[in-house]
Amino acid sequence: MLICSIGLQAQTKKKIFTEEVDTIPFFRGFSVSLDAVGLAQMAFGNYGQYEGALRVNLKDKYFPIIELGWGKANAYDEITKLTYKTGAPYGRIGCDFNIMKNKHDIHRLYGGLRYAFTSYKFDVFSPDLKDPVWGDYVEFQMHDVKANYHWLEFVVGVDAKVWKCFRLGWSARYKRRLFHNDGDAGNTWYVPGYGKQGNMRLGGTFNITIEL
Repeated sequence: MLICSIGLQAQTKKKIFTEEVDTIPFFRGFSVSLDAVGLAQMAFGNYGQYEGALRVNLKDKYFPIIELGWGKANAYDEITKLTYKTGAPYGRIGCDFNIMKNKHDIHRLYGGLRYAFTSYKFDVFSPDLKDPVWGDYVEFQMHDVKANYHWLEFVVGVDAKVWKCFRLGWSARYKRRLFHNDGDAGNTWYVPGYGKQGNMRLGGTFNITIEL
């Protein structure tokens, strides 16, 4: 009798744990966004870009994305006396991953990866470039020099709902060049979508988004 009583008490204290089933649909909609950083660069600097993005929401976890833009520059270098001009489209394709514990929260923290490419032409001009051999000043100009650029971007960012379908967010990016062709004029000063060449590998966006 005592053994049976102890067995019954042990059974009543057992708790049954069931795994919750995620009933969220696979396709959760899509969003379109505009980058405000590129617009600010265009307004207050001598280079920048117009950029928009289309992103698909899959179960609030995976966000395949396409980013398209138009980058342009019209810059004069006081040291080299060179004027550099370009304007061309560029594109990126990749995916973001929501790393929040609660995937269905209205706010998101994500990491992602992009592959990017641009094919562009540029002009370089100087009215008084010094000849390194003869020492006199000559006019230098090159027009419609063809170039292309391939690179990767590693992305981390946040995305928050502010009102109804409107969201705001930002991303920080580390850029890694894969391969490129600068044409016949040496390193190009600015690459559409990538930014200025050199040691600058960091970038960012501030996104104004409508999610549908």
